[in-house]
Amino acid sequence: MGLAQPATSRVSRLLHYYDFEYSDFVVHEHEAGRLILALHRATHATLHVLAVRLAGLALSASEINVLANLADRRDRSVGELASDTATKPTTLTSVLDRLVHRGYVTRELDPSDRRSFRVSLTADGRGVADAVRTATGDLERTALAAISETDLAGFLAVTRALTEEHR
Repeated sequence: MGLAQPATSRVSRLLHYYDFEYSDFVVHEHEAGRLILALHRATHATLHVLAVRLAGLALSASEINVLANLADRRDRSVGELASDTATKPTTLTSVLDRLVHRGYVTRELDPSDRRSFRVSLTADGRGVADAVRTATGDLERTALAAISETDLAGFLAVTRALTEEHR
């Protein structure tokens, strides 16, 4: 196994990199991935809290994600929604199938591009999306109550960098 190459992406610069010979700073093995692991823990904890708060709606995490994004009432193409939810279009299709079946969203041909579909909330879907938006907003307010603006800005910079790396 050869030496790791210096990283060039924003995420790698944020997290630093292994090179063992010419770096000013090398992440020690016990620290590698700690940010990603912390994000995983936070994600799972968030999903658990939302599942409990929204238990009566029997929504999956993916369905909560889609409905939270659609709660702004703006219809989207499937591609836009896939990008907004960071979901593969093939995965999103099955989530949308379930939400259409439950009567929460509609998928209609886009009049400006007959090869694509627009996704929008139904009347029932608006009520469910509002409940999702309320639960996510309440959780966010509680979590951020003890966080400084500087800490929040740093967190948002890291999540933006990770999101850009994904694209």
